[in-house]
Amino acid sequence: MGQVKNILFIMCDQLRWDYLSCTGHKHLKTPNIDRLAKMGVRFDKAYVQSPVCGPSRASFYTGRTVFSHGATWNFVPLPIGELTLGDYLRPHGVRVAVAGKTHFRSDTDGMARLGLTRETEIGMLISEGGFEPWEHDDGEHPDQIVTADLPYNAYLRAHGYEGKNPWNEYANAAEDADGGIVSGWNMRNARLPARVQECHSETAYITNRALEFIDDAKDQPWLMHLSYIKPHWPYLAPAPYNAIYTPSDVDPRAAQEDEKSNPHPVYNAFMQMDAAKAFSKDETRETVVPTYMGLIKQIDDHVGRVLDLLEQSGRMQDTMIVFTSDHGDYLGDHWLGEKELFHEQSVRVPLIIYDPSPNADHTRGTIVDHLVEAIDLVPTFIDAHDLPVSYHRLEGRSLLPFLRASAPSDWRDFVFSELDYSFYKARLSLNLEPNDCRIYMIRDQRWKYIHFRGFRPQLFDLETDPQEFNDLGEDPALEEIRQRMEKMLLQRLISRRNRVTVADDVVKARTDRVREKGIIIGEW
Repeated sequence: MGQVKNILFIMCDQLRWDYLSCTGHKHLKTPNIDRLAKMGVRFDKAYVQSPVCGPSRASFYTGRTVFSHGATWNFVPLPIGELTLGDYLRPHGVRVAVAGKTHFRSDTDGMARLGLTRETEIGMLISEGGFEPWEHDDGEHPDQIVTADLPYNAYLRAHGYEGKNPWNEYANAAEDADGGIVSGWNMRNARLPARVQECHSETAYITNRALEFIDDAKDQPWLMHLSYIKPHWPYLAPAPYNAIYTPSDVDPRAAQEDEKSNPHPVYNAFMQMDAAKAFSKDETRETVVPTYMGLIKQIDDHVGRVLDLLEQSGRMQDTMIVFTSDHGDYLGDHWLGEKELFHEQSVRVPLIIYDPSPNADHTRGTIVDHLVEAIDLVPTFIDAHDLPVSYHRLEGRSLLPFLRASAPSDWRDFVFSELDYSFYKARLSLNLEPNDCRIYMIRDQRWKYIHFRGFRPQLFDLETDPQEFNDLGEDPALEEIRQRMEKMLLQRLISRRNRVTVADDVVKARTDRVREKGIIIGEW
């Protein structure tokens, strides 16, 4: 009792850090996630390694920065040699599975080189990022890319939703006032209810599958990655969640006209992209944001189902629960849509951890203000199982001391994130080669510094300008600050873990020992 046997790793897709009632949203009520925060610890300053689904999740699953693991964007595979959560926990008897999204792309070239296929158990695990694919569903299934029948589509058909691709025709479709079927891909339809009943929606289905896994695992230790597809676009919610919130519940846009005056060239290129132009219109925000809030409310209700089951079954006594997101969503703030860049709306995420250990009783309901990163979760999960943490490979640090003791005295002073924007239209408008499209962010408790390859930097003073409206990247009075932040960035980049096959203990044991092997170097 009180020892971590299981881990429930809940992740939302594109959920902003400030769109929960426990993080201060004035209108959106999330009582079940708030309940989890009261049971555990809320990390108020948590940052992802890249504000894009694929690379962010690759870092969540490997405990390594994008700079180190190399999966720099959504369709860039994680190299076959990278270890993930399953590789660390499965050898110790922990069943590691996913219900929902991973956005993982397998290294098919690497697998072919080694003669591996999905038909073998090891090939399947490698191609699924180390997760048992209990219900792998990335949630984007337009007709053009649906090549095989989806379990969710089969489920919908079994409940009366006919068609070749019920996801597209029901879960991602609505009916207009004239009874015509309209697409969830068009944001103008966001206020309409999805054609699927709430109990058959993606959020309900993924929750059901996670609960079925917990029942299936029985007494075997497990890590279930309950990875919700929402509130990521398409912004379409089933009734009643499409109508719970109204435009009067939408926070004012966090943007100033001055941001459009002589903006940074890369920032300007992103402001010219389609999503940014759409969200720059008040009509778009008033249509989409209430539905975005409704999708979060729906997730909260289903998280409540999971918490209730764990409590009723006694599993709260041995299950660590983590709630987080892979990145945020601009929703029109700073005249931007989507995510990608490094304002707080995009790169900062909610992070709540419940630890069943009695040693965590004194920290329950507290808030940690220290800077933490997505890569801290893998070492935390390993540490929670009382296993050795491979710090020669892992670049994050265990958060267990914050849960069971107190903040380490040598905790990091800054967080790091990065972006490969070579796949975006912005690269074409800037006339750049793919390898020139790199951005790196370093943020301490006061300053946020953003380094662009080939362009001037950005700098924000979060103490006097918490909304990040005033770019100080060219202010001559702050050159010393920029140089200091650039040195911090360099230190982070050169501290990457690339001796991944030999642990530090082995290095120490072998240091200056070659003479014992009869190898004599440099003797006269």
